[in-house]
Amino acid sequence: MVTVSLGVLVSGRGSNLQAIIDAINGGKLNAAIRIVISNKKDAYALERAKKAGIKTIFIDPKDFLSWQDYEQQMVSQLKANGVELVILAGFMRILTPYFVNAYKDRILNIHPALLPSFPGLHAQQQALEYGVKVTGITVHVVDEGMDTGRIILQRVVDVLSNDTVKSLSERMLRIEHQVYPEAIALYCK
Repeated sequence: MVTVSLGVLVSGRGSNLQAIIDAINGGKLNAAIRIVISNKKDAYALERAKKAGIKTIFIDPKDFLSWQDYEQQMVSQLKANGVELVILAGFMRILTPYFVNAYKDRILNIHPALLPSFPGLHAQQQALEYGVKVTGITVHVVDEGMDTGRIILQRVVDVLSNDTVKSLSERMLRIEHQVYPEAIALYCK
């Protein structure tokens, strides 16, 4: 089986990145992370990648006149490192059509809701405010819309009567760590 070359975009602590690294190291995901790119200099995800021996790069958005110029640099780095599939792991920026088209149908994102319900930011808060009894995790292909791409995998998470945004988010994150590597593996097949 061919090993798929991944590029991972991050902005924060990188717990989903760590789950992917662990799945690769555990033989559950036939992939190799070629580069981790962050738009935040202090993103802990960069440390996680370095500890795993993965190439990292911080690209400062302030160094570019426009977000598309920034994305052109990211695409250049991804292509220079042979990346076939881009994984968004807590990358807190919306990609422009330029980037989406550069890796058309080869960008995955994970979202803490059962899409199409509760797209965008604060999905857990939206679920609690709406009063749903279940929510979940969705891994989807990124397109030009906001969380509108083709769904790869979903997993249901019960909403408990005493849930807060924090308790629901923590429980959902544990499920994300299981689902994201599984969805990447499904996509790669």
